[in-house]
Amino acid sequence: MAEHPAYPVGLRLAGRRVVVLGGGQVAQRRLPALIAAGADVHLISPAATPSVEAMADTGEITWSRRPYRDGDLDEAWYALIATSDHEANTAASAEAERRRVWCVRSDDADAATAWTPATGHSEGVTVAVLTTSARGRDPRHTAAVRDAVVEGLRDGTLVAPHHRTRTPGVALVGGGPGDPDLITVRGRRLLAEADVVIADRLGPRDLLAELPPHVEVIDAAKIPYGRYMAQEAINNALIEHARQGKSVVRLKGGDPYVFGRGMEEVRALAEAGIACTVVPGISSSISVPGAAGVPVTHRGVAHEFTVVSGHVAPGDARSLVDWPALARLTGTLVILMGVDKIGRIADTLVAHGKDPGTPVALIQEGTTAAQRRVDATLATVEETVRTADVKPPAVIVIGPVVHVGPEKGE
Repeated sequence: MAEHPAYPVGLRLAGRRVVVLGGGQVAQRRLPALIAAGADVHLISPAATPSVEAMADTGEITWSRRPYRDGDLDEAWYALIATSDHEANTAASAEAERRRVWCVRSDDADAATAWTPATGHSEGVTVAVLTTSARGRDPRHTAAVRDAVVEGLRDGTLVAPHHRTRTPGVALVGGGPGDPDLITVRGRRLLAEADVVIADRLGPRDLLAELPPHVEVIDAAKIPYGRYMAQEAINNALIEHARQGKSVVRLKGGDPYVFGRGMEEVRALAEAGIACTVVPGISSSISVPGAAGVPVTHRGVAHEFTVVSGHVAPGDARSLVDWPALARLTGTLVILMGVDKIGRIADTLVAHGKDPGTPVALIQEGTTAAQRRVDATLATVEETVRTADVKPPAVIVIGPVVHVGPEKGE
């Protein structure tokens, strides 16, 4: 048979019968996409991996726990043949040919009537890559091409112009703890499409250097106060630029809703009639300890973790934190914005029953090139902060999880 390239086509399988033969690793990889496509999936296999079994248990697929039998492809629109029985695969493939059912075969692609492309998704676009030559078919190369295209679309390095009018508005983007690689894919894409970026000091600063020259970058820490408080000035800047028809990204450190005043900005935009999209970010409360070798939970050590803002000290009339209650908890305590208050915090926890020898880890500039970890106890942490010259931003972790990991501080 002469070699011809496959004809690419997108199958619309919603509500249509799809038969999958075999419940192993191939099915485990392929089933989620078929389910997402809305297919009526029927699995035929004597056994299945735990993940595939879970799909059947939740009703996402129908599972017949038996081997393949002739006639199983009756009324099917598409078949995935992936059993470990070569003879059964050959018989099923022959049935698919007789019934004119598009059929993918995991053990012998050349014997199939269809091939599964390497696929990826970005902003409503599906990228599907097929190798055109049977002699040069290399799944790894195909997947690498797919990944390169999808990543380029997601991070903005491969620019595909939108032939439609973009709706102006604001995207509230959580930039993560500082490492530019830890921003979400969606956040990075929105940055690449922005006209104006209003950035926090603790956001991933390295990403700003990647922005095109026409993008206006505004440092939120340097917005003039005028007659407004700083947050009101930021709100006004967001509204002003959005009303000019621009696509605005408010780039914040961590997650917008974890001590980030994100809801204040969302409410101000809503009152002004400005559309706003919120993109969650990785909070420093879990990512920074993790980067320093400290798990906030660990089996047999901590079944809970509590995240607290330390910018208001215990005993201050403005404090909303129940410090005596925190002292009674046996899990992990994570404190953000508390470096300058850690002495009073430690004293309060000890005064209400926390062991003075409780381990403490202070992680400064977490996930960045300047990251460092300093260890102490509640009894010594105030002096340690002073002698080690620990400066904000730093995440403070209190609890036995500090000594679980292999990494240790200064």
